[in-house]
Amino acid sequence: MADSNETVTIATGEGAPGSTLLGIGAYRPERVVSNEEICETIDSTSEWIYERSGILNRRFASGDESIVMMSTEAARKAVASAGIDPELVDAVILCTSTNWTQVPHAAPQVATNLGRNGIAAFDLTAGCAGFGYGLAVATNMIRGGASRYVVVIGVEKMSDGIDFTDRNTSFIFGDGAGAVVVGPAETNDISPVVWGSDGEQGSAISQTKDFKAYVDEVDSGAEDVRQPFLTMNGSKVFRWAAVQVSKVCAETLETAGVTAEQIQAFVPHQANGRINSAMAKHLGLPDTVAIANDIEQTGNTSAASIPLAMETMLREGQSKQGDVALCIGFGAGLSYAGQVVRLPAAPPVD
Repeated sequence: MADSNETVTIATGEGAPGSTLLGIGAYRPERVVSNEEICETIDSTSEWIYERSGILNRRFASGDESIVMMSTEAARKAVASAGIDPELVDAVILCTSTNWTQVPHAAPQVATNLGRNGIAAFDLTAGCAGFGYGLAVATNMIRGGASRYVVVIGVEKMSDGIDFTDRNTSFIFGDGAGAVVVGPAETNDISPVVWGSDGEQGSAISQTKDFKAYVDEVDSGAEDVRQPFLTMNGSKVFRWAAVQVSKVCAETLETAGVTAEQIQAFVPHQANGRINSAMAKHLGLPDTVAIANDIEQTGNTSAASIPLAMETMLREGQSKQGDVALCIGFGAGLSYAGQVVRLPAAPPVD
């Protein structure tokens, strides 16, 4: 037995001095759902929806387009975009709130699909801020020496949990997956994260019931049992985002040591076009800054929205590799996460 007074030194991990975004990929479901189709089940018009949210279309996944399938496709494209040997990937972080099974969780299945069975792989749930949380964890893993190349995926199948007769939520959400490869760098291209939460206002975005209550209703033989649906107090979330998230954006710039004048792209969570415009104005971003507007054709895809919006900007030439971008995720929880990053190369052409 060792002497109880003996000093035991526990080693620390030694990682890279910095981290960078090496590649990006996306998967968008085949089915395009217009505002006109949404209005078949609610009393509204396409014009009202667009004015209120900035959305014209969104994508809905089919039964075959699962969380694992969409994540795998986005991750494969991200690895190809990064130009690295897939064997170098040593961790997968899958950010989602809509995977139907908690056991098994999705990330190990995605890792196996990538040919990397056995590596570290885990799911992370932080609502619409999920991708920012995942990116922060990945960068700290790399800087701490736990991993070198991490695939971070934001993926949602929001259509599974929406009540399409609810005029407050039916038109907002869509499905899809976006992924990035985070790797080591001699200089740093991903800032420290500014993140937090406001549990006092968490009920602003919630479920109509928990799944235990749903099962109990089914078991009791109750009539007209409905599954849990997402519910949202839109005006409350809008007020919180317009005030709190703008402050977080300013703090993120300060933490990164970057000024608004040095930003070349703004990639906010695609929650609402009006919110994003208000934040850009509040920050005083120059007119030359490219502002993501993926919400118009993709809707709000929660944890997937930032990587999907980033992929669109790069693919369509609105931004280019090396541009300095401000990213901010915010939503359910209520949670938020902000980072300044240098954008990766444009995704490969299918």
